[in-house]
Amino acid sequence: MTIKGNIIDIVQESIYYGAVTIENGRIANIEYLAGEGDQFILPGFVDAHVHIESSMLVPSEFARLAVEHGTVATVSDPHEIANVLGIEGVEYMIDNGNTVPFKFNFGAPSCVPATRFETAGAEIGVAGIESLLSRPDVLYLAEMMNFPGVLFKDDDVMAKIEIAKRLGKPIDGHAPGLRGDDAQKYYKAGISTDHECFTYEEALEKLKLGMKILIREGSAAKNFEALIPLLNDYPEMIMFCSDDKHPDDLIEGHINQLVVRALNKGIPLFKVLKAACINPVEHYGLDVGLLKIGDPADFIVVEDLASFNIKSTYINGRCLVGTDNEVEKIASVHVPLVNHFNCTPKLPDMFKVSSEGERIRVIKAINGEIVTEALEVDCLQKDGLVISDTTRDILKMTVVNRYQDMPPSMAFIKNFGLREGAIASCVGHDSHNIIAVGVDDEAICRAVNLIVENRGGISAVSSAEEHVLALPVAGIMSDKDGFTVGKAYAEIDRFVKEKLGSTLNAPFMTLSFMALLVIPKLKLSDKGLFDGKTFTFTPLFP
Repeated sequence: MTIKGNIIDIVQESIYYGAVTIENGRIANIEYLAGEGDQFILPGFVDAHVHIESSMLVPSEFARLAVEHGTVATVSDPHEIANVLGIEGVEYMIDNGNTVPFKFNFGAPSCVPATRFETAGAEIGVAGIESLLSRPDVLYLAEMMNFPGVLFKDDDVMAKIEIAKRLGKPIDGHAPGLRGDDAQKYYKAGISTDHECFTYEEALEKLKLGMKILIREGSAAKNFEALIPLLNDYPEMIMFCSDDKHPDDLIEGHINQLVVRALNKGIPLFKVLKAACINPVEHYGLDVGLLKIGDPADFIVVEDLASFNIKSTYINGRCLVGTDNEVEKIASVHVPLVNHFNCTPKLPDMFKVSSEGERIRVIKAINGEIVTEALEVDCLQKDGLVISDTTRDILKMTVVNRYQDMPPSMAFIKNFGLREGAIASCVGHDSHNIIAVGVDDEAICRAVNLIVENRGGISAVSSAEEHVLALPVAGIMSDKDGFTVGKAYAEIDRFVKEKLGSTLNAPFMTLSFMALLVIPKLKLSDKGLFDGKTFTFTPLFP
């Protein structure tokens, strides 16, 4: 098979008209030709850090959507399913990913559970990490979220890092806001990347230490605008990633969107394509072709260098996207169900909050971020109970243990904007307990019980309607095809915004991070309200 077009050589920073010949899944020859083509050929895009589970799709369905946007590979941290099912969950992701011709590159989740301040469904200790990293299909130690453990040289944390070093596998970082001497200690421990920088200054400091910076633009956390200027000066040190992307957003686009946005910012083409195509392959040692003779035939064909509209996507020489007769569309595969869900339906009285004072601590959600602020405000009370205050957008929030029957933990949150009803989700980073926000106990209870009845999912209720998207695979992924899930998610998302009144760009994605204790400042686990700065529990009433 031979493909003709304007060939983009990112490494040599040149564009020339030529022909790419594919034999046995590899690039057999690249020939220079006279003239000029009407399409462009370049290496495929790579998402340098993503939790496939956050798309609510199993890997095989994620691949069906991603290839449409020119993505040929991901660097995938399976710690979401690992927190539910442990090593069995990691193996599930690898096995399902192997059913399709897409290049998933999985890591060994370093922090399962993420902290000792929450209830997860499983644990992966030092022996488990060594077992995973010893596999040739597990390429790196996934994000070391326990940065306090690195700084204070926790025995288990350091043992996991030393295993990765001994086996020659990269170590991903996760240290939001870490600066100064602490950032230097973190880097010197062997951490090679960070995708959690949310200011230019923080990312620049870490770049100067030698860390690779991943510019993240997901469904909730959006750091592109703050960080993209760094690509001009550090083109060898920057990668693009989505981290967490909901299915409706994935239908619309992937890394290709960041490429176009970066070009529109005036970043030179070859610098942008290094971040999108080359740097992840080289940093992680991926078996992904870079459009060289002898490489796997992993490349894309685009209409032009402005829109980057995808005409064709090739992986190992197989055309998975296109219009000609040789296209092999990725087909849906059978998805076996695995899960760990052991709680029973709740009653509205379980969500009551008895008053212990006039003021409460409140989590302040920030649109487009996964960090939060911590507030102290006067609370609204009735009959000795603290209740939601919709006039000030201070709503009741709960985290319900999904692995055993325990009393729900309670808090209050600002900026969700709900005027009525409630929303709930079993996609709750990282332990994936049930999280809900609502205007009253009855609505919260109904939303939570929809999740319980379906053994995982997302839900939304009003006084007149109930909506649920079931996620029976580990309680966090669907067994349905990606386009169906994307449409269903878009419908429930629209209901939450238009009918319930949420003002957030991605209410369910934002909700999913409100229990992520390793991201400051104030979060809620199934065990209580948590201060991410001091890494300790804190009372609801100051």
